[in-house]
Amino acid sequence: MTANAHDLGDLDGPVLVFGGPYGNLEAAEAIRADAERLGIPPARTICTGDTVAYCADPGATVALIRDWGIAVVQGNVEEQLGTGAADCACGFAPGSACETLAARWYAHAESEIGAGDRRWMAALPRLIRFTLNGRPMAALHGGASRINRWVFASTPAAEKRAEAVLAGADGIVAGHCGLPFVEIFGGRLWCNAGTVGLPANDGTPRVWYAILAPERAGAIRIELRPLAYDHHRAAQKMRQTGMPEGYAAALETGLWPPSDVLPPAEQAATGRALVAACDFWLAAARGIAA
Repeated sequence: MTANAHDLGDLDGPVLVFGGPYGNLEAAEAIRADAERLGIPPARTICTGDTVAYCADPGATVALIRDWGIAVVQGNVEEQLGTGAADCACGFAPGSACETLAARWYAHAESEIGAGDRRWMAALPRLIRFTLNGRPMAALHGGASRINRWVFASTPAAEKRAEAVLAGADGIVAGHCGLPFVEIFGGRLWCNAGTVGLPANDGTPRVWYAILAPERAGAIRIELRPLAYDHHRAAQKMRQTGMPEGYAAALETGLWPPSDVLPPAEQAATGRALVAACDFWLAAARGIAA
């Protein structure tokens, strides 16, 4: 997969990755503040797409992200809004509760996003390449094969490997599924940073992001970090705007509305509080077979 790709080159320090601001302005402000607190510049900050979706402030959130000057992957929502499509193309089952709710928040986003922002969305890359500690990496939204592909922790490693090969990378940082996880398999890495726009269905209002940091001897440290923000304010604004109550409540309870996109393993983990995690992708894992 090489079309519509952008290369950040060799990055020489920790990289902050986050997904799905989802029009949640309070969360977007919080992740920007955390990046600044950690001293991670925009040149080493990547958003895995879906800057707008479920929450109340799509226009203001896009303005913040654009002003920040970070690298942004095109998600399915940017692709759809950028081309004037009629729906979000999130990959929800026809007639499902998620599809019904999506029609409402997508209409709100349609009314808020102007022509300039649509042109920016349409021009975003589907794939962002970079090198970290000698490892070829790629940031994408869902999968290399399909922008709205659902890839979860329970997705077989063979399927993740196929997506990484298609992306031409040893390591993948991804979004879309909304649940943070790290998997190291066959010398490869798949890291989903989670999203900052919605909690991780773990029964807490925290949201998640990732830091990938070069270490000695070619290793890379991968941290999944929780982020607190003013979720009460964000939920209040959703209710004032008439957004779907299921997602407004999710900001406060940490529990998603019923979702048929979740595989059985992820369904079973609903309400189980996540903990910050740290993994190491070791240099000894090089020599990867296609």
